[in-house]
Amino acid sequence: MKIIADENLAFTDYFFAEFGEIEHQAGRTLTHADVEHADALLVRSVTKVNQALIENTPLKFVGSATIGTDHLDIAAIEKQGIAWSNAAGCNAQAVAEYVITALLHLKAELIDANEQFTLGIIGLGNVGSRLATMTQLLGWNVIGYDPFVERDHVQQVSFKELLKSSDAISIHVPLTKSGVHPTNHLINAEALSKMKPTAILINSARGPVVEEAALIQDIQKTQRPVVLDVFEHEPEISEQLLSLITLVTPHIAGYSLEGKARGTQMIYEAFCQTFGKSADKQFETQLPACEQLFEQQELKAVLTQHLKEIYDIARDDANLRACLKDGKVDQKAFDHLRKTYPLRREWAGHGGPKA
Repeated sequence: MKIIADENLAFTDYFFAEFGEIEHQAGRTLTHADVEHADALLVRSVTKVNQALIENTPLKFVGSATIGTDHLDIAAIEKQGIAWSNAAGCNAQAVAEYVITALLHLKAELIDANEQFTLGIIGLGNVGSRLATMTQLLGWNVIGYDPFVERDHVQQVSFKELLKSSDAISIHVPLTKSGVHPTNHLINAEALSKMKPTAILINSARGPVVEEAALIQDIQKTQRPVVLDVFEHEPEISEQLLSLITLVTPHIAGYSLEGKARGTQMIYEAFCQTFGKSADKQFETQLPACEQLFEQQELKAVLTQHLKEIYDIARDDANLRACLKDGKVDQKAFDHLRKTYPLRREWAGHGGPKA
């Protein structure tokens, strides 16, 4: 069996080597010629799996070790009779911790804000629901908007009410352009005008959910603090946008070692089901030991003393800004940052809580 795998997937050899030859490829530049003799394809969100890529191939399985599926042409995949799977929720914990880290980096005093600080969460799927649970451990007031699900542990409000009442808004929705509640440009000029001028905006979901032109105008007017891990025209990021955003990172919010490993395990299990193999491997056996920081102290004390040690988000910001070249972020440098990213450990790895 021949397996084509994105070179940035974690523990691919551990999970898949027993099944045949694994060929590691750069996911963003994958072509039909790369997969024309493959039985299985393992990707991330940078690979557009469409008819042009998969037609007239012997592919029997496509696995994406990602939460989202907007890079998968599911109709084309199923038309070819190819089984497919994603890894919904694999890095939900990592993204939740990223959002909290970003907020505490911008405003360290939020650690003691308790219910005086209101976090609005747009989208209460795997990530949004997990974020709500984690932030409630800090005592913050949490409200959420999601027209598709109901969560008992979150006070759900209208979109308009969330925009008006939140001191920070974190986005956790898939990218959709049709249907009753499309998310493309959900945060546009009208939505931004309804937010408090001081409210922090965080997007670690999909870039086009926030309309870039409207965001630029809003920041120029309000000086709003904004955190972006994803960008509307990614990987093209302009110097103008970068100069206005308070905190930027190169699409790595979910890049924990546990999250990446969990994603590979989830598509490994789907692969085994497709091909009638026994799935008996666990990613936890591959994780190195990690310094235990939470053993003797409560959550707030550990985050106050060790937040930078657990995850130095400012380093990611500086590294992305260093990729500027001729007025925009260099695409090769952007991809290199992601390829060589030193995967951080989740709080649970340090002995801390998880949702």
